[in-house]
Amino acid sequence: MTLRLRRLLPAVLLVGIIYTLHHTFTSPQSLPPLHPVPADCALPSIYNDVLVILKTGITEARDKVPPHLTTTLRCIPNYVLYSDYAEPLSARVSTQDILGPYISATTQATNPDFALYQRVRLAGHAGLTAADLVADVNTPIGKPNNPGWKLDKWKFLPMVDAALAARPTAQWFVFMEADTYLLWHNLAAWLARFSPAEPLYLGNQMQIVDALFAHGGSGFVLSRPAMERARALRARSPDGWETAVDAHWAGDCLLGILLESGGVPLTWSWPMLQIAPPREVDYFSARADTPARVWCYPAVSFHHLEGEADLVELAEMEAGWERDGHRGQVLLYRDVFWRMVWGQIQSVRPGWDNLAGEEVGRTTTGDECREMCAHEALCLGYRFAVADGRCWIGRGMQLGRPADGFVSGWMTQRIQAVAESLGQCQEISWIG
Repeated sequence: MTLRLRRLLPAVLLVGIIYTLHHTFTSPQSLPPLHPVPADCALPSIYNDVLVILKTGITEARDKVPPHLTTTLRCIPNYVLYSDYAEPLSARVSTQDILGPYISATTQATNPDFALYQRVRLAGHAGLTAADLVADVNTPIGKPNNPGWKLDKWKFLPMVDAALAARPTAQWFVFMEADTYLLWHNLAAWLARFSPAEPLYLGNQMQIVDALFAHGGSGFVLSRPAMERARALRARSPDGWETAVDAHWAGDCLLGILLESGGVPLTWSWPMLQIAPPREVDYFSARADTPARVWCYPAVSFHHLEGEADLVELAEMEAGWERDGHRGQVLLYRDVFWRMVWGQIQSVRPGWDNLAGEEVGRTTTGDECREMCAHEALCLGYRFAVADGRCWIGRGMQLGRPADGFVSGWMTQRIQAVAESLGQCQEISWIG
């Protein structure tokens, strides 16, 4: 070794030590998970770099969120629960107040949307009134008579700032609500097709006037650069976009407008992200911009789930998929249909609405209604109103939902023929 190399060696070693220490204490892997993960969990490693954000509120959190802790969120190492009220939901998990630290004191004190917030800050659950707990009818402009719903729109923009602070090393941010179910293995396979270094906004496309945005309840995904752009743009606003939020009725739409203003367009993600539960999906439908059928798309989310039973049913369906030897394989809508729907359409169902939508007249019995469907070559299902004899037929394949006063049935041989014609999906229909 030359004299010059011997003199440089200490400096080289010092640089190596500094480099090692820097990457040991600043790499994403060095941060511990926010929640312990059971030993039997086996989610892809990408979830070390994902923060899941579940949005809820005081009027629903105690009932709707705890079932997620044993199903949807059980194997997720990093998640937060953002609400309008901080409260424990288990020995180790609590909701966080997302409004207090991020909405101006003036807005909190003077805006009528915050009446519920002020009451529960003072009295907790005792501050709730009967009107707060009544489910309002969902209209084209939301639930304007529901105090919790009116307050909910104020959570979307603060969640961006809070989530970035909660997990500084996260590369992806996945947003969901208390009636959303996400299929994590499918989501991981989907995200692997994108670069988290790009500003990305993935969601079920909705439109209000000329604003395109991701529907909040369907679940949506933002990359870190997209989150940072939204945070920076809002920070430059004198009032943090509060005037804009006050003037609008949909918080998810305002977030879409903020992202679009920051140069982050929406990636249209239906049908992978769904506004409906599995029983209301039309499995034979297609995207408007492509001939590809829902059938061969991966199922990533479902929405409007009704309580713990729906969550457990989906979790058990996924567990069965793995038990049957499909661990690591993408689960398609085709597979959801055969596992959750096909077995439930084999007979006529009283007290059921299968969502057949074309009214074709009146009959005296359900059997006559079925005959009207049978004479229409493309009809796959029918429903009959017992009270007045109205008959509807449908060309889609939806299971539907319980409904007093209706009788529903399906043309199972036709449905099986269509399903078999759609095939085994040798090629998966991906978005992105």
